[in-house]
Amino acid sequence: MAKLKLPKTIKMVITDFDGIMTDNNIYIDDNFVTSRKLNFKDIMGIYILKRSGIDVGIISGEKNPAIEIIAKKLELCEVHQAIRVKIEVLKSIIDKYKLSPEEFVYIGDDINDLECLEYSKYKITVPKAHKKVKAVKGIQITENNSGDGAFREVADCLTD
Repeated sequence: MAKLKLPKTIKMVITDFDGIMTDNNIYIDDNFVTSRKLNFKDIMGIYILKRSGIDVGIISGEKNPAIEIIAKKLELCEVHQAIRVKIEVLKSIIDKYKLSPEEFVYIGDDINDLECLEYSKYKITVPKAHKKVKAVKGIQITENNSGDGAFREVADCLTD
């Protein structure tokens, strides 16, 4: 896979959570408590972006305590959970921050991300994304898998 190519005009990275920041698995213990695995490289990617002046927003189809922890600790500007139709939220973020198509990138991996990916000029997915996502015109695919440095790869592309 080719190295990601993104312009230095990007001001915000807007991403799905499960399947991008996580390995897309849900772990359930004997007491039916769920958890997800996060990779510190990806969390560090958020920190690197913010330190470089690039905002990070999350639009997740699920409600997840891990998102709340990360959002609070890293002071994320936009966090939207339990969103089934993501395109309207994406458009509202773009309007709120007056972002041009050259100023944001969207990262997603499944069919509930399709509208956002098709709407975005810069779009990224992961190797194990749904086949319809990987077929979106102009999409770039990370070398790293979800939950294993894929988000960090985007951060490094924008800050190197």
